[in-house]
Amino acid sequence: ALVAVVKPRGRKNNGNYGSFLLSDVLALPIFKQEESSLPSENENMILPFQYVLCAPTSPAVKLHDETLTYLNQGQSYEIRMLDNRKIGELPEITGKMVKSIIRVVFHDRRLQYTEHQQLEGWRWNRPGDRILDLDIPMSVGIVDPRANPTQLNTVEFLWDPSKRTSVFIQVHCISTEFTMRKHGGEKGVPFRVQIDTFKENENEEYTEHLHSASCQIKVFKPKGADRKQKTDREKMEKRAPQEKEKYQPSYETTILTECSPWPEATYVNNSPSPGFNNTHNSFPVAEGNGSPNHQPEPVVPAIDNLLPSATPQDAQQWLLRNRFSPFCRLFTNFSGADLLKLTREDVIQICGPADGIRLFNALKGRVVRPRLTIYVCQESQQTREQQVKHENGDAAINTFFVYHAIYLEELTAAELTEKLAQLFNISPRQISQIFKQGPTGIHVLVSDEMIQNFQDEVCFVLDTMKDDTNDGYHIILKKCPR
Repeated sequence: ALVAVVKPRGRKNNGNYGSFLLSDVLALPIFKQEESSLPSENENMILPFQYVLCAPTSPAVKLHDETLTYLNQGQSYEIRMLDNRKIGELPEITGKMVKSIIRVVFHDRRLQYTEHQQLEGWRWNRPGDRILDLDIPMSVGIVDPRANPTQLNTVEFLWDPSKRTSVFIQVHCISTEFTMRKHGGEKGVPFRVQIDTFKENENEEYTEHLHSASCQIKVFKPKGADRKQKTDREKMEKRAPQEKEKYQPSYETTILTECSPWPEATYVNNSPSPGFNNTHNSFPVAEGNGSPNHQPEPVVPAIDNLLPSATPQDAQQWLLRNRFSPFCRLFTNFSGADLLKLTREDVIQICGPADGIRLFNALKGRVVRPRLTIYVCQESQQTREQQVKHENGDAAINTFFVYHAIYLEELTAAELTEKLAQLFNISPRQISQIFKQGPTGIHVLVSDEMIQNFQDEVCFVLDTMKDDTNDGYHIILKKCPR
């Protein structure tokens, strides 16, 4: 048998070989086969783009852990968008724009499961604020910057890889806003800054994925990041030389590392939000007497069931789309049929209790029933005219109504406002109040308690009325015509 003794670099041979460099070990002949399967530095350099966050990394991070960068709340930080292509690589984007979407998301898996509730809670504690903003005056080379009002943690823009591009971002939420309140000194949760870049498809839509990268951050109150960086540096200076070797040096900038694309890709609509044009009007979607073939439905995620016929490559894509990327390597050679044959006990043993149950439910296509379902239909001007004729005995109603299903989990007026805004592709801020038509035609303000007392699968016809105090509109829930 071949026995190799690896001496520590830069130290005298005193019989203690407890520490050594990994590169020395991988250089041995017996490790050549394993080395070929590891990503090399050259492979990491052929990525099409590179994103550099101009903020220093923490020195208190161990060698093989991911870097951690501290940011100040509301401060503008530059992200340099660099074209890293080789000559002749991706010629189809030469001279063309690409789209990048920047997100601030949770790093902890525990918070990822409840991301919607966490962000909604932040929205109502900080009305009118955003989690992520672009500092447009300081940015260079970006075109058509957009920030969707319903996605507080996402911004997007176009840029030309052949030109100098720097985007400045501001993060307004701090890490301790998502921790349990104790008696001071709470440890803040880490976030991730993720950038996904896309090119145009044949329909001139930016949906073809090119590259994704992310980094781990923590956000402090103003000047708090500088104090934390100083504290970490002072702690490292007090450590013994042997202990210091276990930690990464602090770098002046943070290079975002390649990652899987964000699975819930929701793109900001390139068309302007529909407006309102008179005092008593209907939203410009879902005509009350229209055909189902002409009714634009709200964008909802399609059921993504894994089929037994899926190849191992298809199965890998399914795992990525459903946020099981940490287990892609474990299931590299599994086809759809292989994954579907796994029992509940199998996946729990492989992935652990939390992820195992989630994966098992996803494989079986189990959907959680919403707490409340209501059906809504738009009242068009034509429908109102027919109603008047019917009341006067001039004509009989012969109208085909098309309804949209709205699923509620939190049973609050705020949730209903958001769902109606999504249905009509408008900002929730454009909806001033929601009323329910009561006895003798009175308008009753819809409250959380009222929604909690709605019957499941109740039907309403929606009418709109302009708010005289601002540019918003009231929505009136009317009883369905018999």
